[in-house]
Amino acid sequence: MSLRTRMRGFFAGRHWMTVAALVLLILALVLPPVPLPRNITSYVVTFDITQSMNVEDVVRNGAPVSRLSFARAAMREALARLPCGSKIGWSAFTGQRSFLLLPPVEVCANYDALLASLDRIDGHMRWTNYSRIAEGGVYSAVRVAQALGGSTAVVFVTDGQEAPPLLPSDALKQDINLARVKGWLIGVGGDQPAPIPRSDAHGNRTGYWQPDEVVQVPQMHASATHAASHEELSALQGHYLGTVAAQIGLNYRRMIDAESLRDALLDERLSRRETVPTDLRWCPAVLALLLLVWRFMPQTVSSVWMRLRAKSAARLDDAGRVARAGQSPRAGIARRAVAPHGELAE
Repeated sequence: MSLRTRMRGFFAGRHWMTVAALVLLILALVLPPVPLPRNITSYVVTFDITQSMNVEDVVRNGAPVSRLSFARAAMREALARLPCGSKIGWSAFTGQRSFLLLPPVEVCANYDALLASLDRIDGHMRWTNYSRIAEGGVYSAVRVAQALGGSTAVVFVTDGQEAPPLLPSDALKQDINLARVKGWLIGVGGDQPAPIPRSDAHGNRTGYWQPDEVVQVPQMHASATHAASHEELSALQGHYLGTVAAQIGLNYRRMIDAESLRDALLDERLSRRETVPTDLRWCPAVLALLLLVWRFMPQTVSSVWMRLRAKSAARLDDAGRVARAGQSPRAGIARRAVAPHGELAE
């Protein structure tokens, strides 16, 4: 047999698909990252770890969870949707300071490390029990982001609970360059005031805060708003957070689910176009899979198709013979049905 005949048989039998799929799989293993332009972002995500974030008034998978657990879970899901080249860092807030825990790192190369460190952000890190979001926390987070570079944006996740409470006469600090501020203030929590769990220095629950254990709004200010102060209870202060965000220059959004946080992180206004190494190994892997499916599936499909065609042709042939004999197939069936003793009635 000549080489030309062998090659013709090789391609006619589709054996080449197996070889091509093998080559593509090898390429998927050795293909280096390809530099491609894409939109990427850089964030420092700050989590409020004060005790009000332990209130279990949000629902995940049908069960109530704490605000902080809900925020971490949403961040975990959103992290998987960020494009390679984007950078994420962690920060924690309590008292008047946002403390940088992890500077922004590339999400794909450091995905496991980001998840492991995210799970450890909780009340055990808390160094004080008071919370001054507007007077210190948000501004501290902005300053941390600006110190890391002009392209780093802020994501500050909180319920807006100020402890001690702010008075109407309190003014926000204005000691940062608002023109350079960009990012999101994300609110999390329920609408109905709920008791705030109390915990010790080791993070163990010791009950709930009582009215006489927290600083309340002085009666002269409470009467002006026609409402008594109940700072031992906590709910999402959405309107307040929206006002703070507007004064600082951030955007505000309520965290309803993981998609709301993911959409905020993918905001094109906060992204920049850069050429980054992109993993394209999935392309030859998918092509190899399609070739293997094409290589082995058509034989089964073709055999089934040929059997169906043969049966159809046989039925048409029988119908033609009956028609040539001057009777329809239905009439022939009817005569066979009424013929006695197994004989045909003519």
